[in-house]
Amino acid sequence: MLNLPESDLIVTTTNTTDAAPQEGHSRRDFLKQSAVAAGAGLIGGGMMGLSTSAWAAGSDKPEKTEVKIGFIPLTDCAPIVVASVLGFDKKYGIKITPSKEASWAGVRDKLNNGELDAAHVLYGLIYGVQLGIGGPAKDMAVLMTLNQNGQAITLSNQLKEQGVTDGKSLKRMIDSNKREYTFAQTFPTGTHAMWLYYWLAAYGIDPMNDVKTIVVPPPQMVANMRVGNMDGYCVGEPWGARAISDGIGFTATTTQDIWANHPEKVLGCTKAFITQYPNTARALIMAVLEASRYIDDVKNRSSVAKLISDKSYVNAPEQVIEQRFLGNYDNGIGKKWKDAHPMQFYRNGEVSFPYLSDGMWFLTQHKRWGLLKKEVDYLAVAKSINQIDLYKEAATQLNVPIPSSPMRSSKLIDGKVWDGSNPKAYAASFAIKA
Repeated sequence: MLNLPESDLIVTTTNTTDAAPQEGHSRRDFLKQSAVAAGAGLIGGGMMGLSTSAWAAGSDKPEKTEVKIGFIPLTDCAPIVVASVLGFDKKYGIKITPSKEASWAGVRDKLNNGELDAAHVLYGLIYGVQLGIGGPAKDMAVLMTLNQNGQAITLSNQLKEQGVTDGKSLKRMIDSNKREYTFAQTFPTGTHAMWLYYWLAAYGIDPMNDVKTIVVPPPQMVANMRVGNMDGYCVGEPWGARAISDGIGFTATTTQDIWANHPEKVLGCTKAFITQYPNTARALIMAVLEASRYIDDVKNRSSVAKLISDKSYVNAPEQVIEQRFLGNYDNGIGKKWKDAHPMQFYRNGEVSFPYLSDGMWFLTQHKRWGLLKKEVDYLAVAKSINQIDLYKEAATQLNVPIPSSPMRSSKLIDGKVWDGSNPKAYAASFAIKA
C-alpha cells in the first residue's frame, strides 16, 4: 500500500472539468431569481428580526468583516457558495469570499498559514492536522457540519467487463487475478480514505496490503481513471456521476450505504481564528446555517445545482450535478433508485450539529489503519475541536433545534454499532486493521 502526497502524484491531464458556464447564467441572474423569495421572507425561515445594521451595531459586531472561505469543487461546497451569493453573510455583518482551491493539501496549508480564514473541508483532515498525522500539528476547530451523505465509490468499466459489480465480486477478482490494484482517495486522513478503507475491509479486502492506494485531488479523479491510473476511487459528487456520464466507470456503492447519514464536510478553521475573531466565527456559522437550511428545501435544489455548476465553482454540467443532488441515482450498470439518504445539509439542524461522536469516529479509523500510532483521549480531542458552545449560540439565534446529546448512534455496513461510548475498544475490534 502506498499513500502518495498530492504533490507527488503524476497526473496525465488536468482537463477534467470541461463544461463551460451555463448559457445565460451568472451570479447576478441567480440573485435576481432569488430576490423575490428573499423579499417574501422565504429564505430566512424565522430569523428573529435581525437586520444587518442592528447586528453590526451591537456588542457582538464581527471583529473581522471580510472572510475568505476555501472550497474544493464538489457539490457539497454549496452552503459556502449560497451563503455568499444570496447574501446571507451580509445579514450578520460579514462578507464571505469563496476561494476555489486545487487540493485538500492546499486547503490544509492555507488554513494553517492564514491565507484562508475557514474552509469547506474534510472532517478527518481537521482531526488529522490537530494530531499532526495529516500535516504539521496545529490546533484546529470544527464550527459546524456542512453535510451528510452524498459521496460514492466508483469502479472502472474495465473491472465491470471482467464481472465486477460490487464488493463481493471485487473480492473474488482480487483473490483470483493477482495483479496490482490501485484505488484513489483524496487525503490520507480524510473522509474518502476512511470510506474506501471501511468498504474494502467490509468485504475482506485489506486496503493496506491487498491493494495500493494513492491520493488524487477530487476534480482530477475522472481524468486519472480515463487514462487507466486506477481501478476505483472514492470522492464526493459530482465526480461519481461524472464517471458514469463520461462512460468510464460505475458506482459500486454510495457512502450512505456504508453509513446512513454519515458526517462528511465541515466548516473548519484554526483554533487561533475563533480565539481572535469569536464574533466573526459565530456570524459565519449563522450565515452558513441559513444557507444550509435554504439548500435543504427541495424546491431550491435545482437552482442551486445551476449556480454551483458555474466555472467559478464546481465547473461541471448542471445535469451531472442535479440528479444526485435531488437524490435520483443511477449506478451506471442498470440500477436506478430514489435514495433514502441523499446528500443533506440541514434536516432540522441534525446535519449541522458538530456531534462529538462524529469526530471521534474518524480518530478510531485513524488508529485502526495505523495513521495514529498511540492511543489518545478520544473524547477530550473531540471536545477541543468541535465548537459546540459557539454553534449553540449561533443556532439559538436562528431558532435552529439543538440535539439533546452531543453523541449519536449508528450501525455501519458491517453491522458494527458506533455510539462513541468506548472508542478504544471499537478501534481495536476490527478483524482487518493495520
